[in-house]
Amino acid sequence: MTQPALVPLDAGVPPASDAGHAADGVDARPASAPAVLTLDNVGKQFGAFHALSGVTLELRAGEVHCLLGENGAGKSTLCNVMFGVHQPDTGTLRLDGQPYRPRSPRDALANGIAMVHQHFSLVGDVTVLDNLLLGQSRGWLDRRARAGHVRRLVEDLGLALDPDAAIADLSVGERQRVEIVKCLIREPRLLVLDEPTAVLLPGEIDALLDVCARVAARGCAVVLVTHKLAEIRKIATRATVLQSGRVVARSDRPADEIDRLVRAMIERPGTPPAERAARGANAHADAAPGNDRADMAAGGHVADADADATADAPVSLDNAAVAAALGATPAVAPLRGVETAGPVAAPRTWAASERPPVWSLSKQPPMPAPSPYGRPLSDEVLLVDGLSVRDAQGVTRLDDCTLVVNRGEIVGIAGVEGNGQTELGAALAGMTRASAGRFFIEGKPLTDATPRELTAAGVGIVPEDRHAVGCVTEMSLIDNLLLNRLDEVSRHGFLRRRAMRAQAIELMARFDVRAASPDVRFGGLSGGNQQKAVLARELTLDPLVFLMAAQPTRGLDVGAVAAVYDHIRAARDRGVGVLLISSELDELMAVADRIIVLYRGKIMGSCKPDPLQRERIGAWMAGQTS
Repeated sequence: MTQPALVPLDAGVPPASDAGHAADGVDARPASAPAVLTLDNVGKQFGAFHALSGVTLELRAGEVHCLLGENGAGKSTLCNVMFGVHQPDTGTLRLDGQPYRPRSPRDALANGIAMVHQHFSLVGDVTVLDNLLLGQSRGWLDRRARAGHVRRLVEDLGLALDPDAAIADLSVGERQRVEIVKCLIREPRLLVLDEPTAVLLPGEIDALLDVCARVAARGCAVVLVTHKLAEIRKIATRATVLQSGRVVARSDRPADEIDRLVRAMIERPGTPPAERAARGANAHADAAPGNDRADMAAGGHVADADADATADAPVSLDNAAVAAALGATPAVAPLRGVETAGPVAAPRTWAASERPPVWSLSKQPPMPAPSPYGRPLSDEVLLVDGLSVRDAQGVTRLDDCTLVVNRGEIVGIAGVEGNGQTELGAALAGMTRASAGRFFIEGKPLTDATPRELTAAGVGIVPEDRHAVGCVTEMSLIDNLLLNRLDEVSRHGFLRRRAMRAQAIELMARFDVRAASPDVRFGGLSGGNQQKAVLARELTLDPLVFLMAAQPTRGLDVGAVAAVYDHIRAARDRGVGVLLISSELDELMAVADRIIVLYRGKIMGSCKPDPLQRERIGAWMAGQTS
């Protein structure tokens, strides 16, 4: 199949904000933009489960088409059908008007279709350059010339990446950058991005969206799977919402129809208005007009996604955590303890004796302080004392870290990806050994403890990379949900399968883990449902005294983000100490009781999550001490 010539990536195409994909929703495509790929009535079944049903979609040259929907809605399955990972059971695909039925990703790549998956497909024992060159040539390869090309491409994309770095030494965010560059180096005609920004920082997200706009302006069709409405406002030419494998809404001007898209994502057909209003209590942002990150509906009535729906109830969007997850920045962020009903109110002013403890840079742990939330911070549940971690090359990644997490407190760890957060989480989870220092849980030294010993001590662990170390993908959902409590469901050395199944079903219902059966293979679940299953397992550990959660909402949809933080807050209210590591500063501002900033492995400072502290936190994240 002949591929049309594309403009080089570095041809000076303006960024997203100037290329017709800006927040005003202007569509810069020619009215007659040709369809690159057309899907007609596509269906896909896994056993009795209908992952896709009658999906019809047209992807046009020069557009960024956003796919939206809850976890398990079929977004990843649809992308994998385009990329040849899955073959459709029904329906047809046409590429440039010709029948297209890829039998493998190799077929898709040969036809100019590239995809960035949710889960990495990198070889960990070799360098970035080696990964980028895999499959690029069948004969002699000039590594020096290709390395120069990669460096120029990376510089043009604005994504910091060292071609000579080992994949095993990269953070999650850095590995995602490798995946993105690996696709773009092929100059694709159709680029499919399955939640690529879930592991990126705000600046990196903006750079990636600019790249998407530039690639689209070259005549490439771009498919972007995202949960963040800020990204839709900035970049989307068109949008499609999936629910239970079916298309439930479309928009040719998504920036102007954010409210309708939100409702289409979270509602079920036939839901009564009162229940819709209750389901919609998710994420209101009292945001200034024209703010690219202020993407939530203003709390008024919105158009229903279903044509035959009855009169609408307002979408009450007042949960700051979800607003943050969707990319909205409230004009005034609420502090914990402030009741919000409708527009966000001004924060209450606490008396000096009531303020949450603000930790200083000395190594002395803070004295217990009164809690304004009605939960006494009686003593520390976690004490980290001078902890340091070196990588395989002997480079110090975490440097002399000392911090305290009290009972009934959520401490957020903020920082640009790759500044020691991964190493801190891995050390506390027993997955890497500290080169110096120690840590205690309830006064018990556990620096050299194994993950099994940490579990026995009441430590819940939500790892940064759930797919690699948080689950066993070839085992069933039941087995993964109960990995940390097999003693409870065994007798005389034999597992009681009936008891296991009953517990798994209860956890699936409680944490909204969606699967055709608890017996399904864990690796067959969507990324969001895998994350919810890991959270279900760790948050229901009994006893649970301390929770280490690294990027717990990564890849989750709107409703799931709210549910996760509700569960984490409930654990805090029971007296559990929580260390929350997140690259989403807005989420930390909405959820944490204190925020500690890491930069190049060192603690730069700590403060309460006050909107007035935002500039100060940003300075710390950039390495500024004053």
